[in-house]
Amino acid sequence: MSVCIIDYGIGNLGSVRRAFEECDAHELFISRDPKDLAHAAHVVLPGVGAFRDGMQLLKNAGWVEPIRKATLEDGVPLLGICLGMQLLATTGSEGGDVPGLDLIPGRVVRMTPTADDERIPHVGWNEVHPVDHTHPLLENIHAGSDFYFVHSFHMVPDQAKHAAATTPYCGGITSVLARDTIVGTQFHPEKSSRFGFQLIRNFLAM
Repeated sequence: MSVCIIDYGIGNLGSVRRAFEECDAHELFISRDPKDLAHAAHVVLPGVGAFRDGMQLLKNAGWVEPIRKATLEDGVPLLGICLGMQLLATTGSEGGDVPGLDLIPGRVVRMTPTADDERIPHVGWNEVHPVDHTHPLLENIHAGSDFYFVHSFHMVPDQAKHAAATTPYCGGITSVLARDTIVGTQFHPEKSSRFGFQLIRNFLAM
């Protein structure tokens, strides 16, 4: 199976690639050319940093429409990681409202602490609790499994059915999004050891 990791100038491509290789993604390539999506069986959209910067880089490199065609029209599975998950939203509020890829309706907003011990950015290991236990991305992911997070903003989906898993932080955040074969994780599966690799394998099996 061919797996395309999108390189739009922002993201930890090396660690993502190594994790997918560990999970037996043999036909794996990193691409700066949107035309490569036509040859991909799976697409990975990593990313770190600000929503506005990420969307501008995707637009400048001509990725937006090819991503939307591959996912919405052709049904190619896509995994967004961290900022990559946030970019799936309709809009992001960091630095003013910015249109996103609009693959999963919702809005990216800054997290608000609800307890004295909660810090922003949210950095470190935290629990993930599946809501949709039937989604193939979460197969063999047990409630309370720990994953590694680094973020200050989070995605609030318009429809509760798109929140496939949540994490108990800042009043509860969506940590896994799923709309058919379009999925995203707020955490970094490539840095999340056993359960992160299980999630990657699940994605490759979709």
